[in-house]
Amino acid sequence: MVEEKEQKHRRFAIINGDDFGFSPGVNQAIIQAHSQGVLTSTSLMVSGDAAEDAIALAKNYPDLAVGLHLVLVCGKSVLPPSQIPHLVDSDGNFSDNPTQAGLSYQFNPATREELRQEIRAQLEKFRNSGLQLSHVDGHLHLHVHPVILGILVELANEFHIKFIRLPSEELAKSLKLDQRNLLIKIVWSIVFGQLRRYGENLLKTHNIEFAERVYGLLQTSNVTEEYLLGLIPQIQADLIEIYSHPAIVNAGEPLNTPGGEVELAGLLSVRVREMLAVNGFELTNYIKLNK
Repeated sequence: MVEEKEQKHRRFAIINGDDFGFSPGVNQAIIQAHSQGVLTSTSLMVSGDAAEDAIALAKNYPDLAVGLHLVLVCGKSVLPPSQIPHLVDSDGNFSDNPTQAGLSYQFNPATREELRQEIRAQLEKFRNSGLQLSHVDGHLHLHVHPVILGILVELANEFHIKFIRLPSEELAKSLKLDQRNLLIKIVWSIVFGQLRRYGENLLKTHNIEFAERVYGLLQTSNVTEEYLLGLIPQIQADLIEIYSHPAIVNAGEPLNTPGGEVELAGLLSVRVREMLAVNGFELTNYIKLNK
């Protein structure tokens, strides 16, 4: 009985770096944050310009869990434009407007089958990489769109999807640390709160797991050392994911986020590692949790 009680109070933190495969600078930052810092997990953009480089790097770091960062906005498709003409332009680019894309996916029947084909193609490309699928999340969180999440659930058994990210963080905790972009944070908190509730019900029904809390959305591009040191002591959940977008800025490369280097510094911080330990968090990833 004592052993069971202690087991219940173990705390686990997954520290994820998004946009793996976006550019060599992002890939370098994620590997550095994993090998020298607290990063335990990453999410691969299989259609990213540096995806093949990311896959090769990941195979040298077996403790780095890799999931799929599903791209259905602000990026390129895997399938040719002729096969999914309602989703991408003639160059294979998705819309750069998440709201517009989301409305189209919800209300344009012509996009439904094309979405299914593209999502399957991205999952197949990941599977063909030879990497074990850790989890699924999405670029700009479009994967929690009810239509897209429904397709992922349909494909879960075929592609062994065990965990899907559902953003969930407390607005009050975020504002206590940083009140910038107040209106955006309030709106996102409401919208993603509703999507979280829908997602929880759907995933529970299909025995797909998700973290109790996921932090990063309300602090996009500013998941800094200071923010992490202020956030971690406030967290009450026992299974959490914290994600950010670390990057090394190389000349001539596109930026995935303006805050990439400060977010990398946060992941490399010895103080952040110590703060996680002091608050009882064991660093882990979704693959280890599933064993």
